[in-house]
Amino acid sequence: MYAIFDNGNKQYKVSVGDTLKVEKLDAEVGATVTFPVVLTADGESVKVGKEVEKVLVTAEVLSHGKEKKIIVFKYKAKKNERKKQGHRQPYTSIKVTAIGEGAPAKKTAAKAKPAAAKTEKVTAAE
Repeated sequence: MYAIFDNGNKQYKVSVGDTLKVEKLDAEVGATVTFPVVLTADGESVKVGKEVEKVLVTAEVLSHGKEKKIIVFKYKAKKNERKKQGHRQPYTSIKVTAIGEGAPAKKTAAKAKPAAAKTEKVTAAE
């Protein structure tokens, strides 16, 4: 069985146990993330649309990193215009743990910031 999910304007085809790199996610290493599914298929049938509305891909965040550097070079002939830039795309490496309806999502609790102590102003009205 495989599923196709979308993330960051890109679609990915995955099966349980696959490891892949997706656009950078705001999740800590070891956290569990879920993605909505666009299509699922097994050996006999393909499901799309309303049939996969509740199906989720559950994955574990393995690491964060940056891809290899690419060079972006812009050049205009006979105009003496040249511009050279480098770029490293950030990514998150994930491992697919489950595909299914309402797959159990273990959301890690975000670290709560301590509430600022409320101070009351006491005015001497006497």
